[in-house]
Amino acid sequence: MKARDSRPGWDQYFMGIAELVAQRSTCLRRKVGSLIVKDRRILATGYNGTPSGIKHCSEAGCLRTRMKIPSGERHELCRGLHAEQNVLLQASLHGVSLKDSVLYVTNQPCIICAKMIINAGIREVVMADHYPDRMALSFLKEAKIKVRKIK
Repeated sequence: MKARDSRPGWDQYFMGIAELVAQRSTCLRRKVGSLIVKDRRILATGYNGTPSGIKHCSEAGCLRTRMKIPSGERHELCRGLHAEQNVLLQASLHGVSLKDSVLYVTNQPCIICAKMIINAGIREVVMADHYPDRMALSFLKEAKIKVRKIK
């Protein structure tokens, strides 16, 4: 076997990085990581957590858990931003165009993130795990954004 044969493919490589990025998450319920790639180059990374300068959930507690809100519902009651939101904001903060790029994310985007992904010009979403939001997938499909689930 050649040494080159043991290298991970591009999808596994980028998803592995997204999983590493997720380790920075400050969310108590689900750790999610994302990155945006174009021409096999990483443009930005993001993980879910509170905005800069705001207490982390580990300090303030999780309102959604206290209120017994199921996953996929009432996103506005969360202190944090989703990993997809943070990766889009990081690219914007640094003036990076995302047109025709690929988003790698450890969990399927929610409907709010799906709408942002569509308007950011991202052409493909590669995800490792599900999320209970069928509407998000239907929006991405309608917008002709390629969606793939890998593991």
